[in-house]
Amino acid sequence: MAKILVVDDDPDFIKITRTILKFQNHEVLTAANGEEGLKVMRKEKPDLVILDIMMSYILDGLDTRRQMAADKDLKDIPVIMATSLTGDRVRSELPSDEYIPASEWIHKPIDPDKLLEQVKRALG
Repeated sequence: MAKILVVDDDPDFIKITRTILKFQNHEVLTAANGEEGLKVMRKEKPDLVILDIMMSYILDGLDTRRQMAADKDLKDIPVIMATSLTGDRVRSELPSDEYIPASEWIHKPIDPDKLLEQVKRALG
C-alpha cells in the first residue's frame, strides 16, 4: 500500500498509529520531531505524513508543515495534522495569525476508523 511517515514525540501515539496502519498493509516510517521528520521525508519520499502539532516546542509541527510547503520536493505530500487540542484550547494555544498550509486534521486520542478514513481520503 502506501508509505506513511508518522512524526510525533509520543512513543505511545506512534506505536498505536503504526499498529493501525500496518494492519492495512501500509509501510510506516517514524520520526520524533520536525527536524528528524524533514530528514526522513527528503530521504524516503513518503506518500503521506501524519504530523503532530506540539512536539519539541509548541509549534514544531506547524513550522515543519510550513517548511514542507516551501520545499519543492515536499510540498505535494499530503499531511494529516494530529493534535490533542480541541475547540477553545486550539484557539488559545495557537496564534490567530498562524498560517497553516492545507492539511487534514485528526484529534487525539485517535479513533482507528476515522484515522483510516482520513488516510484513504488523503491518499486519494
